[in-house]
Amino acid sequence: MNLSNCTRATEFILVGLPSVWGMQNMMHAGVFLLYLLCLMGNGLIIVMVIVDHHLRKPMYFFLSNLSVIDMGHTTAFIPKLLVNYLSANNSICFSCCITQFYFYFFFGVTEFFIITLISLDRYLAICHPLRYATIMTSGVCLKLAIAAWFAGFFSILSHVIMIANLPYCMSKIINHFFCDEGPVLKIAGGDVHVIEALGFLITVVVIMSSLLFTLISYLFIICTILRMPSTIRQQRAFSTCASHLIVICILYGSVFFVYLRPTLTNSSFSMMKSVSILYTIVAPVLNPFIYTFRNNEVKEAVWKALRKKNSSFS
Repeated sequence: MNLSNCTRATEFILVGLPSVWGMQNMMHAGVFLLYLLCLMGNGLIIVMVIVDHHLRKPMYFFLSNLSVIDMGHTTAFIPKLLVNYLSANNSICFSCCITQFYFYFFFGVTEFFIITLISLDRYLAICHPLRYATIMTSGVCLKLAIAAWFAGFFSILSHVIMIANLPYCMSKIINHFFCDEGPVLKIAGGDVHVIEALGFLITVVVIMSSLLFTLISYLFIICTILRMPSTIRQQRAFSTCASHLIVICILYGSVFFVYLRPTLTNSSFSMMKSVSILYTIVAPVLNPFIYTFRNNEVKEAVWKALRKKNSSFS
């Protein structure tokens, strides 16, 4: 195709959620409810960490960062998805699509770095409890969190710029419910092999390094738990680790399926959309309940805040 006379696309059409006959209204209502749960659950964590000094610990500091990421990750695309559904207009402007693309992957990549820091924090707390306070100081935690955010910001910047500068003349229809890499490159003109290779390289480096570090940390944690003399402490620790690993399996497993492939443009987008729901919508809702609300310190802080509020009203 001759791209010299290509007129740059000003907007795209998003296909939307996976099509299930007769259940479109139910699916969008479910997405809206899950989004509200995500905002409420993660927002509550952030507020509690700020107002309750008992929760000003490294673990809750990293978990509040994860909550900010989950809120940003879902907000990058769900409001536009719901607005398009209500207005029956699935269009998205070119600059809006690129912006959505960038923030979606920025929050997504940063999430893997923060999860790695959470596993590091748990490893030090359980395996080296006597040295934990001297190693994980507030200054060290702040530097680690800033490094994670900057790494997420810069790791995909050049990739997004390359995608934004591609010509889009072949089609305006993006076969997804947000501007994801594979469907966007599918409608791009020119040679996209270099961009696909760069995206694959970023995926391998970020996800595989994060997963390897996280699994090694939890392996050491499990070995330490097995040496605990108290059976009750073992059961509690195993319960916490098991719930964390469930979230990790959902997140990494779905991302592996969607992104860990050399050629995204030849993928089955219908299957990709279905699997994408797991890590874009379900995982951000599960994170606050799995990581935080099962914790007794957080429960006590929430109940204390509620009792204080009720006493002030009375």
